[in-house]
Parts: sequence; C-alpha cells; structure tokens
Amino acid sequence: MNLVVRSSLVGVAAGSRSTLGLAQPFLRSPRRGLRVLGVLAVGAELVGDKLPATPSRVDPPGPAVRAAAGAVGAAALARHAGTRSAAAVLTAAALGAAASALGTYGGAAWRRFVAGRGLPDLPAALAEDAAAITLAALAR
Repeated sequence: MNLVVRSSLVGVAAGSRSTLGLAQPFLRSPRRGLRVLGVLAVGAELVGDKLPATPSRVDPPGPAVRAAAGAVGAAALARHAGTRSAAAVLTAAALGAAASALGTYGGAAWRRFVAGRGLPDLPAALAEDAAAITLAALAR
C-alpha cells in the first residue's frame, strides 16, 4: 500500500479518534513501554468518548486538534517507512490533516444518523471505534 493511501487512512482514523494519529508512532515502536503508552492513550480516549460530558468533536478546537493529530501520525508513518525527503513527509502530513476531516465530520454524521433512528449511541460508538482502529491498523 502506498504512502498516500496510508497517510489518508491515518488521517481518517485520527479524525474519528484523535489519539490514533498521535499514538501511531508509539504503537509501532520496538520498545514495549512506548507501545503500552500508545495503547493506554487510545484506550483512555475510547472510554472518554462515551462519557456524556465529552464535547462534540466538531466544536472548536476539535477539528484543528484532530487535523494536527492526523498530520503528526502521517508524518511519523512516512518517516518510519524510510521517507527521507522533507517534501514527501510534509505531503504525507498534509494528507493526514486533510483526511482527518472525513473522520471528524463523517463520524459525527454517523452518530447523528444513528441517533435520528432512535438507536442506542453506545453500539454506534463502538462500531466507530472498531472502524477507526481498523483504518489505523491498515495504515501500518
């Protein structure tokens, strides 16, 4: 899978769950402690997303934070893939940031769609979690 697709996948995942973009370098680390730290960060967000007091991802600064997470994750992915060109790393970061909008707004639309059908939010949130984690894993 090429870097454009992988950067986009990380961006969409970060738009859905911001820590997936930021944790990507930790989850790929050969050091067990860093991998555990990445898993804990993602786990904390997965739980926090379900709390009633958690603000909407589309309220500021949510979209900007998620775009930054997508950029960082995609840039780290590019560097880990051996990309030495600064332009290629910046392109990957830009793709990750841009693709985060799909995860941010698409995920919010998914949750509104489910709520509008009178379905419980928790299964929809868990399905979104699974989709985001799958996208992040595919980007590896």
